[in-house]
Amino acid sequence: MNPQVAVEVPLLGDERHKNWAKVVYSVDTSVSSGWAYDGEFVAAGAIQDVPSGGVLLVYGERGSRANPMIEARVYQINPEGTLSERALGKGRGWARTIRDTVEQLLSEDAPRPIVELSGYADVELIEELTKRGYRVEKGSAQ
Repeated sequence: MNPQVAVEVPLLGDERHKNWAKVVYSVDTSVSSGWAYDGEFVAAGAIQDVPSGGVLLVYGERGSRANPMIEARVYQINPEGTLSERALGKGRGWARTIRDTVEQLLSEDAPRPIVELSGYADVELIEELTKRGYRVEKGSAQ
């Protein structure tokens, strides 16, 4: 239930070559290519709405088509709409190079940013807590 924040997704490499960005939700550790990263594609080089606290993978190529120079960067999406770079992979082994970092960021043990809840309506918060098995009663705040 992380809120969406607007971030400027970087464009890596040359726009004439292959480039893309993806909000990553899971990693298939049996695969060592870019297909290991499951998530939602977003436009690179543009402002996009993405989940706060999420993991953003940005891929780009530059150089010649016959011999492209590949670069991939992993970012953590911060609540204030900024990105913190967490990993860099280059060359043909980029996907395996960054995989452990992406897994750690997605794990339950990874530090999560504190989410500001004041932007949510009371009814939305109550519905979420009820879905999680909490009983919510209106009372006086202390």
